[in-house]
Amino acid sequence: MREALFFEVLKDDRVRCDLCPHHCVLKVGQSGICNARKNIDGILYSLNYGQISSISMDPVEKKPLFHFFPGEGILSVGSWGCNMSCPYCQNWEISHAIPRVREFPPDQIATLAKDHKSFGIAYTYSEPVVWFEYVLDCARVAMKEGLHNVLVTNGFIEEKPFKLLIQYFSAMNIDIKSFNEDYYRKVLGGNRDVVMKNVETAYKAGIHIELTTLVVPEDNDSEEEIGSIAKWISTIDKSIPLHLSRYFPNYKYDRPPTDPDKLENLWRIAKEYLDYVYIGNIAGMHENTVCPKCGNLVIKRNGYSVEIVGLDKEGNCTNCGHHIAIRK
Repeated sequence: MREALFFEVLKDDRVRCDLCPHHCVLKVGQSGICNARKNIDGILYSLNYGQISSISMDPVEKKPLFHFFPGEGILSVGSWGCNMSCPYCQNWEISHAIPRVREFPPDQIATLAKDHKSFGIAYTYSEPVVWFEYVLDCARVAMKEGLHNVLVTNGFIEEKPFKLLIQYFSAMNIDIKSFNEDYYRKVLGGNRDVVMKNVETAYKAGIHIELTTLVVPEDNDSEEEIGSIAKWISTIDKSIPLHLSRYFPNYKYDRPPTDPDKLENLWRIAKEYLDYVYIGNIAGMHENTVCPKCGNLVIKRNGYSVEIVGLDKEGNCTNCGHHIAIRK
């Protein structure tokens, strides 16, 4: 355990967690919605500090990040806990349960990354927001060691801790789970506007941003909704990549997987607003990067096999010279 950051002591040994917009007020012995933060004797503690449920060298495309160090591997780590309650959670075994874990101090994670020739560390699998203190400590060490930090997150975090965290990060993939605020609040236990604001904050801070929408049948798979998401992203920067990922039944949902024809149609709608739209969880379907100006194939992908075929050393299309939004 580690004493948490961002909490306030109240009367009668209660505490209020100020990490995320839930602002859980906890009596002694109570844990927050995330299950990872607990009031112990009037002090808020992070229960999952240093606890790693999953650790692996992954292709960076698995995060998914298609425009950040394409084709390279990144050390990826995750813990347990989540501050949202998506009924279709694809990682519920570690997000809504406490799995077996191993403990690693922050400096050991940086050493592992360097030993495995990783260009950085990705905080992923479970929700890293509720692993805040450990992620922050690891990211500080990693930056000093010349490593890039990558956050894969639901983006549901308060402004003050988020602004502290992003000082140490190079790239993020943030979930945009819906464009419907009522759905975000009633079904997912989150807040759309908070997430959207954090996307804008990270972009303005110069962080490489890619966004993911898991397309869930009957929930967020309408043309209007995906079009609204894509249109909003374009008001920030039309070159921000959007990943439309195929849902598979999991956790509390037994609906069949997203229809590929549906995803194809939604891809076309999103492409009306954005330069780069990808489909995830279906091999071979809209996973290549093409120049938005001339249509030249820039990066060829076959699953996690990546070949840069149409990009010069300056990051421009070799056919027309258009600058492609790739960071490396």
